[in-house]
Amino acid sequence: MNANSFKSVLDISKAYLVELMMMTKKLVQDDPRRIIHSLKVGFTLSVISLFYYYQPLYSSFGVSAMWAVMTVVVVFEFSVGATLGKGVNRGFATLLAGALGIGAHHLASLSGRTGEPILLCLFVFVLAGVTTFIRFFPKVKARYDYGMLIFMLTFSLVSVSGFRDDEILILAHKRLSTVLIGASACVIISICVFPVWAGQDLHNLITTHLDNLANFLLGFGDEYFETSSESKQDKSAMQAYKSVLTSKSSEESLANFATWEPGHGRFQFRHPWKMYLQVGTLTRLCAYRIDALNGYLNADIQAPVEIRSKIQEVCIRMSSESGKALKELALAMKKMNQPSMANIHIENSKTAAKNLNSLLTSGIFDNDDILSVMPAATVASLLIDIVNCMEKIAVSVHELAKSAKFKPPSKSKSVPLRKYLSNKINIDDCPSTIITIVPETALSIEEKSSQLNTS
Repeated sequence: MNANSFKSVLDISKAYLVELMMMTKKLVQDDPRRIIHSLKVGFTLSVISLFYYYQPLYSSFGVSAMWAVMTVVVVFEFSVGATLGKGVNRGFATLLAGALGIGAHHLASLSGRTGEPILLCLFVFVLAGVTTFIRFFPKVKARYDYGMLIFMLTFSLVSVSGFRDDEILILAHKRLSTVLIGASACVIISICVFPVWAGQDLHNLITTHLDNLANFLLGFGDEYFETSSESKQDKSAMQAYKSVLTSKSSEESLANFATWEPGHGRFQFRHPWKMYLQVGTLTRLCAYRIDALNGYLNADIQAPVEIRSKIQEVCIRMSSESGKALKELALAMKKMNQPSMANIHIENSKTAAKNLNSLLTSGIFDNDDILSVMPAATVASLLIDIVNCMEKIAVSVHELAKSAKFKPPSKSKSVPLRKYLSNKINIDDCPSTIITIVPETALSIEEKSSQLNTS
């Protein structure tokens, strides 16, 4: 190998090393908890390995001590919910399969030495076939798939091992004990040492999605109608909504893990995690419409300025008020408060949508070329659709806040009076009376929420 070839190999190796360091840095910056999780797994595995290294413990469990090590490797997950779910699945599956394996071995042994292997093969065939079919059920697949796999594995090992090993009860007891020890160690370390809660991550994820949609809508009006110049940073923040489009699998996984978790922080036991999926679904539907709207920002065919100016004010108001409503919903969810402040912006966006609909049906574009009008009319139609979708999100968030018992809004942030009183009240006639004013918009949201409950 000459000097040039050696230098080329050195340069390539250096480039790969730099790329690896950049990827590692990005992983740590995205979520520093990954380093802590790696250290927790290493610590737990080292402690459980003592069962194999320490002679008194090894004398008690023997080679079965390796099952504790294997349990730590396959059970310890990033979040508490995922670890607890796998641990419970593995523990119950091992217990049930071990008991059935002992029973199968006992029944097969009654048929004599010749018929025993035939019956054992039949038992393994039937149980494996039935268990594999049950795994196709969606609810079983989501929560108990790992337990089904361990159930098949343990039953096969216990029943088949009993054919060559007469001490099957001792074998089953050792394997069950080591599995429970390994799973318990994983769960204890996961909960007690810098816990990562899937429920908290799901709550933060939904809140971030609402905030990303709000950022786009708040900047869309000025960007589309070119009323102000925005920085690249603002434009990049507008594009953050795209993460919502592909978030379904993450939300479902986090919700599944969260159902396994005990109460923690402000999230009590049996917190309505499934309602987060409803909010997430509506948020994605809104994101799809926003994605279509985003296509008109840099489209090759744009409506003329004079056509856009006819609907500019009402469209900017719709977009701005919808963004403010989503911002208030995101803020309320972040603080786990009742989202009452969003009601005013929802009503304002609905009023703007009605005004825009009236403009479109009043023949404002009758004297314009239809091909020139179509882009602006499509944008207006998408904005109206987004307002309707945003209202559904608000209803869903109100339902979540009610079920999760979010804190009521503080009195200092009461909704302005405006025009919601239908009758005049003389305050001087009742000086010691406290009057609570409920906006019409809040009533409409609550009415729609109650309709969803009854339907």
